[in-house]
Amino acid sequence: MDFRPIFFVIGILLSILAAGMCVPALVDAAAGHPDWAVFAIAAGVTLFFGGALMLSCRTPRIRISVRQAFVLTTLSWIAITVFAALPFHFSDLELGYTDSFFEAMSGVTTTGSTVIVGLDFAPPGILLWRALLQWLGGLGIIVMAISVLPMLGVGGMQMFRVEAFETGEKMMPRAAQISAALSIIYLVLTAACAAALWAAGMTFFDAVCHAMTTLATGGFSTRDASVGYYDSASIDAIITVGMIAGGLPFVLYLKTVQGEALAFSADSQVRWYLGFAAISVAVTAALLWVDAGFSGGAAVRYAAFNVISIMTGTGFATDDFWLWGAFAGPIFFYLMFIGGCTGSTSCGIKIFRFQVLWAATVTQFHHLLRPHGVFIPYYNHRPIPGEVITSVLSFFLLYGVCFALLAVGLGMLGLDYTTAISGAATAISNVGPGLGPVIGPAGNFATLPDAAKWLLSVGMLLGRLELFTVLMLLTPALWRG
Repeated sequence: MDFRPIFFVIGILLSILAAGMCVPALVDAAAGHPDWAVFAIAAGVTLFFGGALMLSCRTPRIRISVRQAFVLTTLSWIAITVFAALPFHFSDLELGYTDSFFEAMSGVTTTGSTVIVGLDFAPPGILLWRALLQWLGGLGIIVMAISVLPMLGVGGMQMFRVEAFETGEKMMPRAAQISAALSIIYLVLTAACAAALWAAGMTFFDAVCHAMTTLATGGFSTRDASVGYYDSASIDAIITVGMIAGGLPFVLYLKTVQGEALAFSADSQVRWYLGFAAISVAVTAALLWVDAGFSGGAAVRYAAFNVISIMTGTGFATDDFWLWGAFAGPIFFYLMFIGGCTGSTSCGIKIFRFQVLWAATVTQFHHLLRPHGVFIPYYNHRPIPGEVITSVLSFFLLYGVCFALLAVGLGMLGLDYTTAISGAATAISNVGPGLGPVIGPAGNFATLPDAAKWLLSVGMLLGRLELFTVLMLLTPALWRG
């Protein structure tokens, strides 16, 4: 395998990361905080390695094969995390490298789990760096889901290959232009969310940070109490809408801008996503009203925010839903696995896989009733190829196996049942908070042993890169070619 194109692209990504470090450096310098030097040095180190890789691995023409794409996708996420952890490690927070790596991995995978205590008093540069990592990670996930994963055929993503390329050919001539257009849409939505939050009462700095982590469905906040700190119905509503927007396919935003007014309503994945969210909110609100003593308006407000937050994998919280009663644990546990739409910034299994599974199940029922009939499963009015169904079923199996292994591993490290099970779920689904008093919405991951943090970091990487992309590196066939 020729590693030069792989290292060259990683060098480009590290150079972009170094440029990103300059932003919190300027913020800290403007605030008079000495941590600006930490970001400046980390940017210099990152730029040195990125530049060295670019200069030493230049090739006349970059061509990435499928085998190289598997390696590039995983190594790029790891390399970015290794260097993104440097500001955390050397800042005034004095985090060990394990905690720094965990925080950085949680950021770039838009998970939202944190080990930092005292966010209300943390340096502004660190707070902005956490938000910026999630914002860049969310944009990276969108581009990867549209361009890389369909090519690799991971977990049924090949079903979107033709659609993505046809979309690009109809609207714009090159994939690079599609990525640029999506980046502009992503930036505009973030700016609109920030403006709305600022108008609703947040400070400008908090509004920008929360807008970035909302559209990225990441969930890093500038406050220990998360969005609950503001206790504002208008802020809750704005962020809820932003989280829903982040969970929608960004290609459909592009189609809408290009004049297809019904792009969202015509997509069955969007209808399933919004329908499942609405049902989950309604059930949770009813239980809050009946069992927990909330008023009708408060039940809808808190249910909508926290259900959407967990379902999309954002991880914000306005209340400790672990204390809502016996129903809260099962509901939020299962919500962790759902996720949003393909081509969005959200996490989890993704809605389209449930659609494929349902279509295959219905077809099987028809076959049982009429053994000699011909029944074809459909997705968005198109027949689903057999290899897609096989790929999706394999993904479900592997997802369950990885979740179980993570939970067992965490249990062997001494974590209690609730923490181990929900920790494994929140890591592989990139949600953020777990359940229970330790890692629930009112806690964080600081007290976990270092081995558990490394294991959870692996889980976050597996979940964000759709499992197969990472695990393929462990197969000898990939390296034999």
